[in-house]
Amino acid sequence: MRLPLFLALKYLKPKRSVASAITVVSVLGVMLGVAAVLVVRSVMTGFGEIWEEKILDFKPHVTLLPTHGNVIGGEDAIAARLRRVPGVVCVTPEIDTRVLVSCRGRVLAPVIIGVDGDDFASAYRVGEPRAGSFDLEGDTLVIGATAARSLGVWVGDEVTVYSPKTLIDKDEIFLPVKWRVGGIFSCGQHEYDSGYVVASLPNVRDLMGLESGVFAIHVKTDCPTDPRRFGAVSAAIAEIAPNLRQVTWREADREIFNALAVEKNMTALLLSLISLVAVFCVMNTLLVLTVQKTSAIGLLKSIGFRRREIMSVFMVHGLIQCVLGISLGLSASWAILSNLQRIVEWLSRLGLEVFPASVYGLAEIPHHLVPMDVFWVVALVLVFGTLASFVPALIASLKDPVRALSER
Repeated sequence: MRLPLFLALKYLKPKRSVASAITVVSVLGVMLGVAAVLVVRSVMTGFGEIWEEKILDFKPHVTLLPTHGNVIGGEDAIAARLRRVPGVVCVTPEIDTRVLVSCRGRVLAPVIIGVDGDDFASAYRVGEPRAGSFDLEGDTLVIGATAARSLGVWVGDEVTVYSPKTLIDKDEIFLPVKWRVGGIFSCGQHEYDSGYVVASLPNVRDLMGLESGVFAIHVKTDCPTDPRRFGAVSAAIAEIAPNLRQVTWREADREIFNALAVEKNMTALLLSLISLVAVFCVMNTLLVLTVQKTSAIGLLKSIGFRRREIMSVFMVHGLIQCVLGISLGLSASWAILSNLQRIVEWLSRLGLEVFPASVYGLAEIPHHLVPMDVFWVVALVLVFGTLASFVPALIASLKDPVRALSER
């Protein structure tokens, strides 16, 4: 063992002194900082992945809209060509518009999706029906679980649907229609469960006063998160439908993903300040240690130790504290994430509701620890720990040996 490392470990041994207490506090501070940043980053990453998964399951990956006007004609021929594109798994011509739905005095304004019944299950991955079925034959509709609860309806109940054309077209009267609730879906996302109903494409087309055409053609792929493959599929779709405007899923939900990214980065930045405060504690520990070891520093210099070797003793001492804190922080974050749901349930029993399922629509709090996050946290603490150790180490190396020995 080299002498600087030996002395650094020797000075690290616990003693009944202020320096030993500050050392323990410094290590615990680094541990808490590392654990806090990793746990929060893991939870934020988990939320982002869950929301991305919900969006990809429910919404289209590519939406084709008319460049001029509101209606796309010849949708069946376009859809047939798009289905032959490698990477495309589902193509659904649809009419999506907001309507008014009422039942027994309760009114809701969801988006109605007009789609062929055979395409609904493959285009919208909402799992098994909560009740009823997803059969769109006849005058039936499928409604989200939260929307059904808001209207107070269940399978078999009759609802009244009002066309938005009533407000737009003043020269023609569009009478409301009465449809029966045939099924209830729940995809676990409050926005979709509360804001969408589904009916057959012919029924919605009649509701909107159209004889043919659709408002959009929705495309789902097998590679929405692979930028290279998804770009190739998008280019192929553009070649088939050059006269239609293409909107990808990231463009359609840009605000959500931007908000998640900003919140994730800002939260991690604020929590990183905890680690910086702990690093300053490491600096204070070394400053106290240089005062306590003044005579030892003078002795080492008098027997021929150079300034660089004196500095290395105290810098190694500071880095050891950081490494101990990082190791404990990694262990603490692993323990917290492994028992995160139990901790949340325990806090809820104490009256502290940190993850209400009614708000987030998830059975348990999601988390995913990314190795790159671990790397950056560890690198940040080590870099700042090195910088914090440099100043006390420099002060120790500049001490005059004669004066240091006289303070013995």
